[in-house]
Amino acid sequence: MENLGYTSATALLKYLRLADHLGLDSACALQAADISAQDLADNSKRIPSAAHERLLAHFIEISGDPLFGLHAAHFVQPGSWSVLGYITMNCATLGEAMSRIAPYEKLVGDMGTSHIEAAADHVRLIWSCRHQAPEVRRHMVENVLASWLLYARWIADIEHSPREVWFEHAQPAATDIAEYQQLFGCPVLFEQACNALLVPPQHLALPLRQADANLLRTLEEHAAALLAKHNDDEPLVRRVKAALRLLLKDGLPRKERVAEQFGMTVRTLQRHLQQAGSGYQQILDELRRELAEHYLLHSDLAIQDIACYLGFTDARSFHRSFKAWTSQTPGEFRGARRGHEGLLP
Repeated sequence: MENLGYTSATALLKYLRLADHLGLDSACALQAADISAQDLADNSKRIPSAAHERLLAHFIEISGDPLFGLHAAHFVQPGSWSVLGYITMNCATLGEAMSRIAPYEKLVGDMGTSHIEAAADHVRLIWSCRHQAPEVRRHMVENVLASWLLYARWIADIEHSPREVWFEHAQPAATDIAEYQQLFGCPVLFEQACNALLVPPQHLALPLRQADANLLRTLEEHAAALLAKHNDDEPLVRRVKAALRLLLKDGLPRKERVAEQFGMTVRTLQRHLQQAGSGYQQILDELRRELAEHYLLHSDLAIQDIACYLGFTDARSFHRSFKAWTSQTPGEFRGARRGHEGLLP
């Protein structure tokens, strides 16, 4: 099988919780998948994707449940998504939580990639699965979309449903559409262009019950540190951006310090970035702008504090740079767009 990468050990625990609930032999399943109990006890452990496939395939077979993946979504917990689960839990709104999935989902594994598309009357939260074995792939996709919805209902303390749910695969012959519709609470369509939850725009403004801006910042710093450790296969531009995100908390990092992170001189780093169509200052400016907009829209941090966090020497320097980026001052940006564009991830 093609090497697909890895899965966080915590992401597999939902399958074991359902298996225990059904009275299945989890020890036998782990042995069949070549996964040790010690591996799953280590929250930082990365399990090969091939072992993930073997474990899920074994449970599908011995359970006889054509909706095993869907049912396992009921056993998802914040830790199922590594630190990403806690990041989303501490966001201010559901829209902000959705926006944090794509940047940090690699901490959960290489099972697939997420992105958000805005349509005229809804927002699509899309997941593209990287696994190709048809049966395992279907169960993974159904598990991910159902997990997203059930977790969103929990962190927002609501029972809202999407407008529709789309699956790329055909409806399995041995299943009842009513069970899908009961879980999702909306029409469920198969053989669609992508796997997605279609979310009404007004749902993005729903507040989350445990929002904590200070804890969110700490968690994102931790996530950036973890990404920096595990992103050797990522393009250099993304790796430099991740390193800068981590180092910014201690003030504006010197180029030499960033270059050292990659075992390069400043000149060599600049050359590689130029070959990739970018540059150190360009990456730094993009990151600072992204973080500035994020904190202006999604936190109550004072503008002076945001300037300090982004490594500016004073608020006036931040004002000048931000106006060059957006043609607005930070205060104008916060006042004009908060509650409007800030609802969209």
